[in-house]
Amino acid sequence: MKHFSIAILFLLPLLGAAQTKKDLPQLLKQGNLEVYHRRISEAPANEKPAVYLDGDEGEGIAWIKGQKFSEGTIEVDLKGKDVFQKSFLGIAFHGQNDSTYDAIYFRPFNFRTTDSVRRIHAVQYIAHPTYPWKKLRDEQNGKYEKAVEPAPDPNQWFHARILIEANNVSVYVNNKKEPVLSVQKLNNRSSGKIGLWVGDGADGSFANLIIKEKK
Repeated sequence: MKHFSIAILFLLPLLGAAQTKKDLPQLLKQGNLEVYHRRISEAPANEKPAVYLDGDEGEGIAWIKGQKFSEGTIEVDLKGKDVFQKSFLGIAFHGQNDSTYDAIYFRPFNFRTTDSVRRIHAVQYIAHPTYPWKKLRDEQNGKYEKAVEPAPDPNQWFHARILIEANNVSVYVNNKKEPVLSVQKLNNRSSGKIGLWVGDGADGSFANLIIKEKK
């Protein structure tokens, strides 16, 4: 009985989260991606199983139908490109609609730039509609966006893990143990939709989405 009790104690942390891996191409085929301001398609066959959001004006989102999220982790593989001001992609969460949500996104064209100012603008937290990136940069420069070190190849896939807690958001890249960005949330939204996000005039690919909800 003693050994059994010890085993249960070790299992408790694992039982505290429900993990779901999302097959994005399958969700697309089933009509379970609700897309705003973009077109979405399956990524080319030579890529990993992925979906692609095309470039257009404004910010685009593909919400996962029926998926609500409060606290836990969101993991995803992302692929942008090294083209200045043409690659913004990430994950929206706690979404209420296509204009009210939080998001973590990346600017791959800044990953390995030799411009020291641009380099610290590689990963960004925003909270729409009140706190877009421009307002945060103008009023609290360097707090809600950081460099990604070591810098991934901006033209290749990289892995992001986003840890969302009650009042804090942390971002880990390519399984690094320390976060590249850790900030306090800027609103009281505690739950909402999860979506694939691309910025103004940008496109990008998404794969291997894993949602682990804290219970």
